[in-house]
Amino acid sequence: MGLLKQLSSFCIVIFGVLLLTFLLIHLIPGDPVEVMLGESASVADRVQLRADLGLNQPLIQQFGTYLAKITHADFGKSIHSKTPIIELIKTRYPATLKLAFLSLLIGSSIGIPLGIYAALKAGHWQDFVVTIVSVRLSAMPAFWLGPMLMLIFAVWLGWLPVSGMDSNASILLPAMTLGFGLSAILTRMTRTSLLEVLNDDYIRTARAKGLTEPNVILRHALRAALLPIITIVGLQIGSLLAGTVITETIFSWDGIGRLLVESIEKRDYPVTQACVLIVALSYVLVNLFTDILYRLSDPRVKFG
Repeated sequence: MGLLKQLSSFCIVIFGVLLLTFLLIHLIPGDPVEVMLGESASVADRVQLRADLGLNQPLIQQFGTYLAKITHADFGKSIHSKTPIIELIKTRYPATLKLAFLSLLIGSSIGIPLGIYAALKAGHWQDFVVTIVSVRLSAMPAFWLGPMLMLIFAVWLGWLPVSGMDSNASILLPAMTLGFGLSAILTRMTRTSLLEVLNDDYIRTARAKGLTEPNVILRHALRAALLPIITIVGLQIGSLLAGTVITETIFSWDGIGRLLVESIEKRDYPVTQACVLIVALSYVLVNLFTDILYRLSDPRVKFG
């Protein structure tokens, strides 16, 4: 029953995203017909193109037509390039997934060990330093951190490409930009979660049995503190998929985030709606997967 409730919520959220995106896009100043034809086009040409694109229909009719196509997995064609939108997504989305998961790997590899270390050194200068660094990193927005990393590693040191997707190393700077911010959040969450369980009775019992400190921390304390960490990781995966919009634009990474920005600039309604739908689907699916991980991590947690 709980799973059915989750699926119902999933459908409601997706419909809400489709509706809001459709309405907001049509409220953005600018006309795609003028963007395509230019200001010097004749009135007859504008009227004809508007009719061909279906933009002369009432909004409710346009939305109904769009929903009917979506149910058949038909995203339509780009107004600007006439390319099937599904082909654009197939080309761009894997690049975004690759960037998001490498960012998650970087963030987890830094954040979770630092959080464990800070918890074990709670109250000492090491804990203070880790806390200050994590707070500073979490306060750095991608549109500032990205250019700073670009300046240091690409311009000054010359170790990495400035932008683009010409080599395998091109992904490192955008992944570091997203991963460093995630590591700061994971550091604080891991530290807080561990501190809540380190003084529990079962931890003292494990130590009294003669277990080594790494076994106590990794096999008992960290497992008990895992649920809040899973929550943050699950939410951050969705945030990474959405947050790549800014990072991909900064580093000219041809993912779905950059495609979304380009479609908004060109007033390409169908592409914009498809991109937002894909990001929303990814976010909701990640949350559903997080719920499943909850249940696997702790049988006491039930769906719904």
